[in-house]
Amino acid sequence: MSDTWTALFQPNSVAIIGASATPGKPGHEIIRNLLANKYGGRILLVNPKGGEILGLPVTKDIESLPGGIDLAVIIVSAAATADAVRKCAARGITTFVLAAGGYSEVDEHGEELQKELARTIKELGVRAIGPNTSGHISMPHHFTSSFFPLGWIRPGNISYIAQTGNFATHTQRYITTGEHFGIARVVGLGNKIDMDENEVLEYLSHDDATKAIFMYLESFKRPRQFIDVARRAAALKPVFLLKGGSTKEGSQAAIAHTAALASDERVVQAAIRQSCITQLSDYSQLFNVAKAISFMPLPRGNRVSFMAPSGAMLVVLTDLCRQRLDLVVPDLEEVNRQRLQAIGPDWLRMRNPVDIWGPAMVHGIEKSHRDAIEAVMDDKNIDAVIVVLVVVDEFGKMPLEVLADLAHRYPHKPLYVTFSGIKERMDEAKAYLEPLGVPTYPYIEQPFEVLSILNRARISMQRAQRAAQSGS
Repeated sequence: MSDTWTALFQPNSVAIIGASATPGKPGHEIIRNLLANKYGGRILLVNPKGGEILGLPVTKDIESLPGGIDLAVIIVSAAATADAVRKCAARGITTFVLAAGGYSEVDEHGEELQKELARTIKELGVRAIGPNTSGHISMPHHFTSSFFPLGWIRPGNISYIAQTGNFATHTQRYITTGEHFGIARVVGLGNKIDMDENEVLEYLSHDDATKAIFMYLESFKRPRQFIDVARRAAALKPVFLLKGGSTKEGSQAAIAHTAALASDERVVQAAIRQSCITQLSDYSQLFNVAKAISFMPLPRGNRVSFMAPSGAMLVVLTDLCRQRLDLVVPDLEEVNRQRLQAIGPDWLRMRNPVDIWGPAMVHGIEKSHRDAIEAVMDDKNIDAVIVVLVVVDEFGKMPLEVLADLAHRYPHKPLYVTFSGIKERMDEAKAYLEPLGVPTYPYIEQPFEVLSILNRARISMQRAQRAAQSGS
């Protein structure tokens, strides 16, 4: 690992330039985040007032900092940032997170400030993410430079590269409080005057802590190189992209957001296809898909078995699979269809998809779900299983232990759960299942959409691997 990446993701010391004693201010919340995540390195604070903040001593100026500091997070105004970088570099600091906004995303004056900052970075030979960034996260090191009030962050195996501050701020707060998968790394690129998506993607592709990479980008700083880097990354692990600014109006919003340059969308789409990464269409997919792949393997194919308590659901969801999602709902092997038939009432012909209502009325919810899931999991025609679970008090205990047990017994086949019934019970089921590694979704179509995306990711990885083998 280069010194830059070590300083960024494994810093043993960090200087906060613009530390604040005022709760709610960025220079205060970053300190709270570091303490909440039990960061074990040195935290050096700089504020002209000196004193103490949250029990840590404060140095009055950059010139008084000790040597040997790995990383500086600069949270001062845009006009003052370049000078702060120079002073930090004079103290031997070579890696920076530049938080301030107010650059080329704002106006011509901001553009001039950004040019000056870029010249400073280049002349000094230092490295930086930003400006106009909300920071980054590195949970293997219990570290974050985010100034949003995050509190504790759940460690995990999903990493994000984002040309937005969302994933080091409020989206991360949602993931921590509303989901149960965890984070390895997050990098908010900001205006990308130095480090860009290509460098971060290259690093994460070889990062043992990262199982899958998710990106939100509004522009490509070096598009030709991006194709090559992304293809190499996609040969090693699943890589997903949500591209913002694909419409004229969206492109104008991107310029105001991160000074992203408009580009021909046809050229962009061609580049994405060549890169062998998997494109997303909705913002929520950045965490819905992440949850599934964090807990489960990629599906080995697009053949799905699902079970629901309603004939109408079976019809509608079969149409969804075939018409919109490129999922196949195959016939089961006869031996496994007979296993289903053995738990069903005589008047109901059991098959895939599985009408679980009849078996539940005959044998109860736990036995019917266990026997049905075992039958389809054992079937060589099935690559993944989705359960639409009825959660109603009057029907008795939910078969949550059964679902968790079967997910662990069949680790090679993804098992996703969605619900119908009482919302409070849905939330309880999610809170039980997801910490045990079973992804759940509140809306019935969602696990099918996620499965379809992950199947595309499998195909994309295979394409990338073939390209790597052929040397193209």
